[in-house]
Amino acid sequence: MNVAEASPAPDSVQPFIHLDKVRKSYKARGEEFLAVSDVTFDVAAGEFVALVGPSGCGKSTLLKILADLHHHDSGEVRIGSPDNPFDPSRDIGMVFQQALLLRWRTIIDNVMLPAEILGLPIKQSRERARDLLAMVGLAGFEDRYPHELSGGMQQRASIARAFIHDPKLILMDEPFGALDALTRERMNVELHRIWRESGKTILFVTHSISEAIFLSSQIVVLTARPARMAALVPISLPEPRTVADKTNAEFSNYARKVYELLGMT
Repeated sequence: MNVAEASPAPDSVQPFIHLDKVRKSYKARGEEFLAVSDVTFDVAAGEFVALVGPSGCGKSTLLKILADLHHHDSGEVRIGSPDNPFDPSRDIGMVFQQALLLRWRTIIDNVMLPAEILGLPIKQSRERARDLLAMVGLAGFEDRYPHELSGGMQQRASIARAFIHDPKLILMDEPFGALDALTRERMNVELHRIWRESGKTILFVTHSISEAIFLSSQIVVLTARPARMAALVPISLPEPRTVADKTNAEFSNYARKVYELLGMT
């Protein structure tokens, strides 16, 4: 993962994330499988970007490349800049489909885990953990254990955990896929609020086109494997967003456009 060596021109704004013709393949049983091919897009600091595409098209692979868990074969991946350096080991928060909370730790102790691993000051981190739990609507549940919380509440705790070390980038891999429909709708509203309040840069993988439109400032639409860019769709909906927005004509137009790009109309 590279950091730009030269500062951008004075009249330009350098993106926080830059991907250019990124390619990634895997080898299995002596054969090579192309997972990602020719993916190019930019993300500005503080944006919420959703990645949508058919199952197995390489969305999660792209997240792993951004997290520096996988190396890409070719193309350019750049996060940060000389004025805003980026350290993947410190500056990334991850949220997965399952909450992955440790059952023997209380909720606040689960949220504290990244701070402990990174050796951050415990007292200040515990205060921050309480603030984050309040932000995600879990004030008063700090000393509960995971089994005492619903699935949606556990996922809120995992979001708080991803924020505890104040990362610059949050990567979310289908975090609401295991939730029931109504809980998922509520979590969409909560996550959009949390993003607006925190100002964090978020990349969010989802199979739900409705979810992508509701949450994001732009959508990266990917083709079937190997993932190629179909389009980058900017989303301009009124703020703050509510579930009722999903019933308006503008929302439907965005959905129709994404379905067309995916060849589903």
